[in-house]
Amino acid sequence: MSVEAKSFPVSFDALEQEAKEKMSTGAYGYVRSAASNEETLRKNAQGFEKLAIVPRMLRNVAAVDMSVTIGGRTYPYPIFLAPVGMQRLTHEEGELASARAAAAIGVPFTQSTVSSYALEEVKQATGDSPKWFQLYWSRNAEVSYSMVYRAEKAGYEAVVLTVDTVMTGWRETDLSTNFSPLKLGFGKANYEYDSVFMAALQAKDEESIIQSVLENIHYPELNWSHVAELKKRTSLPIYIKGILHPEDAILAIENGVDGIIVSNHGGRQLDGIISAIDALPTIVQAVDGTIPVLFDSGIRRGTDVVKALALGAKAVFIGRPFIYGLAVGGQAGVEKVLENYIEETKITMSLAGISKASDLSSLKLIRE
Repeated sequence: MSVEAKSFPVSFDALEQEAKEKMSTGAYGYVRSAASNEETLRKNAQGFEKLAIVPRMLRNVAAVDMSVTIGGRTYPYPIFLAPVGMQRLTHEEGELASARAAAAIGVPFTQSTVSSYALEEVKQATGDSPKWFQLYWSRNAEVSYSMVYRAEKAGYEAVVLTVDTVMTGWRETDLSTNFSPLKLGFGKANYEYDSVFMAALQAKDEESIIQSVLENIHYPELNWSHVAELKKRTSLPIYIKGILHPEDAILAIENGVDGIIVSNHGGRQLDGIISAIDALPTIVQAVDGTIPVLFDSGIRRGTDVVKALALGAKAVFIGRPFIYGLAVGGQAGVEKVLENYIEETKITMSLAGISKASDLSSLKLIRE
């Protein structure tokens, strides 16, 4: 499945504009916006713009190897689809379309706890393609363990525990439009499929399910003891998403975490904080090769992918771009976004004089 290049927007800005025309006002506002004054959202992009590549010349780049090995598994590209919830807001097939696109291209798909389709439905639609499961901790801890068990049973390769969402950020766009996709039921599929969650309900009607999802989704008490217990409950590797401080990176290692995803949630949670790309080098230094460090937040093109890997990330996640692709063209739109990112990353590597993604850490960057 493909989208004709002439009809598909190439740049992020053009992609966003076309997606805006296809999405409802509430859905577009929810996807595009960030917390408070959106300072962090802007910083994420500006952080990449301040980094300049110093390319090397006269190197043989005829054959470019973009593969990366993470946690003993090798993937053809250093690009993952980020966990984005409630994708049916954007397209009726939601996560099914995105996961199929990821499978077709060979990119790992990360499924959100609050997805519009359940783990089992995505598994059925995509077979054994690489998939990770992102966990929002439930107030009822047994629901968390149950979801992770289901992911393990369905063949998902890792758990991504998001730790920067113990409550929703101050999102003025959603507040001004009074828009909440969770309240509209777009994120309840994994809960409806979960026997532990459903058994705890007194009533099984849709209103009761949605209300219980809202009551479970935020857990301000979340701390490292929950991570330690989760480690006991699953054989899957656990990646912590939302780390920005080097001391938290060290604590992650001490608590047996298998990997870190440097992320500020795309600017959607806490405003006025460090950009993710500026935080990345300090986390890489703190970890010192003990566990893999991945990157999320602000990736808008292939040059950003290269810069993040040059600073020590093993792979990156893209979020809003593929969601816009989903809005524009469904599965084919997501595939086209991935194809464009892969091709620009390959070209950037070649022109920078790097033939292997695993060698990108040797690429020199300067801050301008």
